[in-house]
Amino acid sequence: MVLTSLSPEAHHCATIAALPIHAAQSIDASPHRWRTLGLLATAELLGMSLWFSGSAVVPALTKEWHLSANAAGWLTLSVQLGFVTGTLLSALFNLPDIISPRHLFTLTAIGGAIVNGIFGWYAHDASVAIVLRFLTGMFLAGVYPPAMKILATWFRHGRGLALGVLVGALTLGKASPYLINGVGSANWRFNILFVSALAVIGGLVVLLFVSDGPFALPAAPFDLAQVGKAFRSPSVRLANLGYFGHMWELYAMWTWIPFMIRASLAARRSDPAIAEVGSFIVIGSGALGCVIAGLIADRIGRTVVTSAAMAISGSCCLLIGFLFGASPVALLIVAAIWGASVVADSAQFSACVTELGDPQYIGTALTIQTCLGFLLTTISIELIPRVEALVGWRYAFAILAPGPLFGVISMLRLRSLPEAEKIAHGRR
Repeated sequence: MVLTSLSPEAHHCATIAALPIHAAQSIDASPHRWRTLGLLATAELLGMSLWFSGSAVVPALTKEWHLSANAAGWLTLSVQLGFVTGTLLSALFNLPDIISPRHLFTLTAIGGAIVNGIFGWYAHDASVAIVLRFLTGMFLAGVYPPAMKILATWFRHGRGLALGVLVGALTLGKASPYLINGVGSANWRFNILFVSALAVIGGLVVLLFVSDGPFALPAAPFDLAQVGKAFRSPSVRLANLGYFGHMWELYAMWTWIPFMIRASLAARRSDPAIAEVGSFIVIGSGALGCVIAGLIADRIGRTVVTSAAMAISGSCCLLIGFLFGASPVALLIVAAIWGASVVADSAQFSACVTELGDPQYIGTALTIQTCLGFLLTTISIELIPRVEALVGWRYAFAILAPGPLFGVISMLRLRSLPEAEKIAHGRR
C-alpha cells in the first residue's frame, strides 16, 4: 500500500480527530470563543458604521450642496460598487486565505476610516464625495468576510448563533450613523469624523485583542480555480442562490426605508429627528432578528429559518407601502418587523457555505458570495427610486418581493439534497 502525505487541511482534521472525545469537546466549548465573539462583534459594529455614514447625512447635504435625488442614491450605490470591486479583487487573489484575516481586517478598517474622514473633512460636492464613498466600500470588503472566517476558526458547534451575533453587530453598525445624525452634532462633518474614529477603534480591537481559533488552518496557496468552485457544488450553489434572493431585498430596503420614513413623517409634519431615530430602530432591529435566527437555526435547521425569514420579509415589502402617510406608530412597527426579518437569515447563508464548502478556502468562498450578492444589490437599489417616481411609495417596495420568493425556493431545494446533512450537524 502506498501512503501519500496529508494536506494541511487533512493533517489538521486528523489531529483534531485523534484527540480524546472530552479533549475535542473542550476545544469546541472553549470559553475564549465567547470573549472572541464579543470582541469581534464590537469591532464589526464599529468598522461597519462607515457604510451608511454618507446616506445618513443626505438631508444636510441636500441643503448645503443642493443634492439631487439621483446624487443621493449614488452616495450609497457607490459604496456597494466599491465593496463589489474590493471583494472581487480579494476573492481573485484569495486574500482572506493567504494572509492573516486579522491583519486584513485591521488594515482595511483603518483605511476605510481614513477615506471616510477625508470625505467628512474635505468633500464639498457630490462628485468628490461619490469617489470617496466608492473607496470606503472597497476598504470595507476587508472588514466583513475576514471577520466571518475568524469566527469559523472558533466555532464548530453553534456557528449559526455566532455568525448571527456578528451580522447583528454589523446591522447595528450600519444603523448607527442614523442615530448619530439624529442625536449628534448639527454639523454633519463632525458626525462623519466621529464615525471614522469608531472604525479606527474597531480595527485596533481586532489587531490587539483577537486571535485565530483552534480550528484555524495554515495559510492556503493561491488558487484561482477556487473562485469558480463556489458554483460547481450543487449544495453550495443553492446556498448562494438563496443568498442572492435575500440580497435583492436587503440593501434596497436598508437604503430607501429611511427616505420613505422621512417622506411619510414629513407629510404629517412630524419632528425630523423622529425619522432619523426611527430609521436607526428599524434597521437596528435586524440585530435582534439575527441573534434569534441564529439560536433557532442551530436547533431546527438553517434552511427552515432562512425560508421563514424571507417569507416574513417578503410579506412586509408588499404591505409597508400602504402605511405611507398613515400613523407613524403603525408605519414604524411594520417597518421594524421588516427590519428584523430582512436580515435575520443573512448569517445562515454564510454558515451554510462554511459547512458545505472547502474548509481551507472558506475566506474565498465567503468573499465571492458577498461579492456577487452585493453586485446584485446595485440593481435593486437603483430601481427603487425609479419605481417610486412612477407609482409612489405605496408600491415602490413591491418590486423586491420576487427576491425572497426565489430565495425560499432555493433553500427548500437545498434542504432536499443529501449534502444538506452537513448543515448544522444534520439539522439542515
